[in-house]
Amino acid sequence: MRFKNTSEIKIVPSIYIIIVAAFITNLFVNFELMSSDTEESVKFSHFLPNILLMLFGVYFHRIGQLFEFDSDGETLNFKNNGVFFSKFMEYRVKRAEFPKGKLVKFELDDYFIFTRLKIFIRSRRKRGWRKYSFNITFLGKKKKKGLVEALNKVVQKNNAIS
Repeated sequence: MRFKNTSEIKIVPSIYIIIVAAFITNLFVNFELMSSDTEESVKFSHFLPNILLMLFGVYFHRIGQLFEFDSDGETLNFKNNGVFFSKFMEYRVKRAEFPKGKLVKFELDDYFIFTRLKIFIRSRRKRGWRKYSFNITFLGKKKKKGLVEALNKVVQKNNAIS
């Protein structure tokens, strides 16, 4: 099974642009209020929209990642990549490629605004398990279900062999 979340992630650059435009607009409005001759001072409530926009910007930067999964063949491939410049260069890349026999277990942490996939594999170099975590927030429900089914098959097969 092979899939990407490219169709779901297309909205993230538009959200970035809207957040930046609203931030800059509100910043100019605040500068105009500060430079006006009226006695009314600029209050914290004037800066509150910019603080909220900065928080939304950081949130979308954090969760706006491309996720690729490939379970065809003898290996499992997982990859997270940034969204903006992903066509030109790879940045914020997190990649894991390992044989299917090394997968011990996986966990899907689904918080309301963030979804994370944790993968635990056997490691020869390090005692115990190695843990990888991938951001799958913008993965569709059908693709999440397919991912869980594919990983369950691999884990069950590995448990039957052990």
